[in-house]
Amino acid sequence: MRPTTSDCPCGSKRDYVDCCGPYHAGEREAPDAIALMRSRYSAFVRGDDEYLLRTLHPDHADREAGDPAVRRSLKETFRRYRYGGLRVLDHRLPGSDGLAEVLFHARVREGSRDRSFVERSYFALDGGGWRYLAGDMLPSAGLKGVESLTLEAFEKLLEASR
Repeated sequence: MRPTTSDCPCGSKRDYVDCCGPYHAGEREAPDAIALMRSRYSAFVRGDDEYLLRTLHPDHADREAGDPAVRRSLKETFRRYRYGGLRVLDHRLPGSDGLAEVLFHARVREGSRDRSFVERSYFALDGGGWRYLAGDMLPSAGLKGVESLTLEAFEKLLEASR
C-alpha cells in the first residue's frame, strides 16, 4: 500500500507517512514493541495483510495453518471489522526471556456490535526485527476503568476470567 498524507490510524497524531507508513512500506523496521504494535493496528485499519504477515513471529500459533490461510483469515477480518481507535495503556521492556509486553485498548465494531477489547501482546525479536508472538485478550465491555489499566491489573482480570 502506498503511504498517504493523513493522520496515522495508530493514534500518534502524526502523519501516516512519518509514522507507520515507512514500516508498512518496508523502508525500516519498528524500533520497539510499542511501535510494532501501533503499526500492526494501523495495518488492520488499512487492510495491509502483507505487513501483518511479515510482522507475525515464526512461532505464532497462526503460522501452523500456513501463509495462505493466515491471509484469508486477515482478509475476512478486514471485511468484518471497523476500527475506531487505539490507546496504549502500559508496556514492559524485554526481560530475561527476551519478550516485550504491550497492553492496549482497541475500539472495534462489527456492524452495530461493539467488539472492542483490551489485549496484552507479547513481542519477540526474530533476527529481522520485532514480531508479534501472542496475546491475551478480554472484551472491554463491562471492564471498569479500561483507560487506566496496567499490566498488573490486567493480569488479575485475566486470572479472574478463567
